[in-house]
Order: sequence, then structure tokens, then C-alpha cells
Amino acid sequence: MRTCLIIFLTLATGALQAQDAGYQKEVKVRQATRLDWIFAMSNQSLREAPADWLEGYDSTQQRYELYVPQTAKAARKPAAKSTAKSKKGQAKANDGLPLILFISAGEQPAGWGQLQALCEQQGIAFASPYDAGNNTPMPRRVRIVLDVLDDIRQRQAIDPDRTYLAGFLGGGRTACSIAFALPELFGGVIPVCAGGDLREETWLRHRVMDRLSVAMITGTGDFNLSEVSRFRGPMLTDMGVRTQVTIVDKMGHGIPDSKTFAKVLEWLDAGAADRHKLAVTSPASRIAGDVAPTREQSAKLLFTEGQSQLKKPQTQYAGLMSLQGTMKRWPDLPEADEAKKILLEYEAKAEHPWEADDVAEQRKFLIARARALSDYATGDLPEQYAKQRSAMLEAAINLWMMVVQDGQDAKAVADGEKRLPDLKQRLEKESGAKCS
Repeated sequence: MRTCLIIFLTLATGALQAQDAGYQKEVKVRQATRLDWIFAMSNQSLREAPADWLEGYDSTQQRYELYVPQTAKAARKPAAKSTAKSKKGQAKANDGLPLILFISAGEQPAGWGQLQALCEQQGIAFASPYDAGNNTPMPRRVRIVLDVLDDIRQRQAIDPDRTYLAGFLGGGRTACSIAFALPELFGGVIPVCAGGDLREETWLRHRVMDRLSVAMITGTGDFNLSEVSRFRGPMLTDMGVRTQVTIVDKMGHGIPDSKTFAKVLEWLDAGAADRHKLAVTSPASRIAGDVAPTREQSAKLLFTEGQSQLKKPQTQYAGLMSLQGTMKRWPDLPEADEAKKILLEYEAKAEHPWEADDVAEQRKFLIARARALSDYATGDLPEQYAKQRSAMLEAAINLWMMVVQDGQDAKAVADGEKRLPDLKQRLEKESGAKCS
């Protein structure tokens, strides 16, 4: 009887995966996500979300559009093999499916019409949730996306190094928010006619810079063209994030065709090997296969990684930031106490060589934001954003004044001194008030 039951369960699992192959207009999520969706909405990985975040929401009623290539393998590798090392010390290539998870701006799924040919030709899985549009409260929207992602990861072997979170307009901004908070789940993000900001946590910004590729798409007729091409894209590039901005000729505020996505995907995939290699030395940077670590396991991974980084002078600052991240993200766990203890020990030392790295990074981000915001504010703006020009100019002036006062980057100081008179003149014209 036991043998028969085992055979039945094995056959049932294989049948489930076989049924998944091909296109399905509606698939139901089978259980609440095991992934840390709360952290995308908070600066901590809380055990439970605030009650009002998901009032009335039931994960098992959530639906999504799904395509799985006919070539998908029913057999799945054990999760433990996903970080195995080759003779050269690099992680073995993951043979899981690439995935594009597309967040719509409306209540219906989006993206399949434009991506169908590409996904079918190249064997790429695709999914897009229902009821996750711009009118959906952000906590619920994030939860829906990660409910869907976890459900797919449990159905099929998915390669996290080639899992790309995409979205149009508000869906693109949501994609950035999720991917920048949980880069270990993704290889890249594809915001269409939109963009997003990096998180404030230093260790998390490092993770995004080390792992993610950001492929921004806009059109010559898109009212967000200026934001994407002059502000978001250049700023991320200057901050050290692997970024590409694709401007589609004669495209308005919409989703591009399959040919555009094919070029974007080729660029994204070019970074996949480096992402996989990173996981060898930074195991917390990647959650493989259908793995869903607990809070305790995640805290242990980042804490251990931070300890390892402390052993080398060139990664000492990164190590301290990883420990700080451990302490702040999981404050109730033992790893947080251990991290705090180590941080205090380093703070008590006579010399603080890592402080120079901290200041240099803050300066880099300051200059990147000043430059991008200046270019955004002084160029053409669509009618929707024209009223914000004065605030942009004022913010750019303040940023450049900080750069000049800092005085440590000669090239940036010269750039600021050159830009400030023009920025002030433009602000006076916009506001009618003289700038000091």
C-alpha cells in the first residue's frame, strides 16, 4: 500500500508539471508565498505583516496567466545541488527555465501579446497576475506578485539568475521596488515607461549593484521619456548598477514589441554567468530553485557572509554593512545580537579605515543624483510634470552646493560650479524669486 501511494504521488507530481506546459489563461495560486514579501514594504523582515496590509486577501483565490515552454523538464534538481562548485571553483550553471514575470498597470494581465513569440521561440516561461494593477494597494500588490512567483517556483525549476521582473508604468515602478528589495530572487528588472529608486540600506544597494541588471524601456513618444532617459537610467549607471536604457522610435506610452524585448533579454542574459558566479562567494545573494529560506536561515546566511567579508581589507566595509543589515532586518534573532557585538568591537578600534569607503560611496551617490536631477530639470518636461520643475531645480541646486562644499572630487566640483549659475537662473525664471 505504501509503495502504491509513493508511486501515485510521483505520477501525480509529474502529471502536474506536464499539465503546466503550454499556455494557461488562468492558474490559481495554491498557497501563501513562502518568500519574504514583507521586506519589500518595510525595513525589517517582520514575522507577521500588519493586519491592515492584506485585509480580505486570500492567496489561494489569486489568479495569474502562465506560459511554460513545452521543453520544460519534469525532473527537478535537488536544491542542494544549485550551489555546487565545479573544478574551477565556480557554481555550476543552472538548467532551470528563464522567467519573465510581468506586472500590469491594470487589473488584467499584460505583456503576453508582446512577449508570446519570444517566449515560444526561446523557451522562456511567462506569467502575469490578475488584480495587481495601479489601483491595488501596494502591500497587496507586492504580496500578489510574490504569491505568483513562489507558486511558479514550486511548479517548475526556475533559474533565479534569469528571472526577470517586468512591468508597465506603475507595474514597472512596483517591479523596481520589489527587485531592489529582494535582488536574491531576480537576475534583473524590466521597467517599461517607468523607473525606481534604490533602497536606503547600504548593504542592499551593494547587492543590487553586484547582482541585478536594470533594463529600462521607453519610447520617443512616452511622456516618461525624460524621467527614464535623463534621470533614472543615468543615475543608476553612475551609482554602479548595470543599467541599459532602450528608447524605441515612434513608441508612445505603451509596451514594446517582441523584437525590442529580444534585444533587451539578450543584454540581460549576458550578465547571468556573473550573477551565478557571485553566489559562490556571496551565498546570500541568490535563492536558488524552489528554495524559500526561513527568517532564521536568511539571517544566518547574511551574517556568515558579512563575517567572511571582514577577513579581507578590500571587503571590510561591505562586511560591516552586511552585519548592519543583519542587525536591522532581523532585530529579534540571535544573529542580530552577534552582529551588533561585532560592529561595536570595530567601532571601538583606534583606526576606522572603512569610514573612507563610506564617505566615498555617499559622495558617489550625491554626485550621481545631482547630475541626473540637473539633466532632468533643465530639459523638456511633459505637461504632467512641468509644475514640478521648480522643485527639481531647487533640489539640484542644493545637491550641487553640497558637492562644491565637499570639495573632494575636483571633476564634480568643476561640473557643479559650471551648472549652478544656469540652475539658479532657471529657478528665478520659474519661481520669480532671486536665488542667493
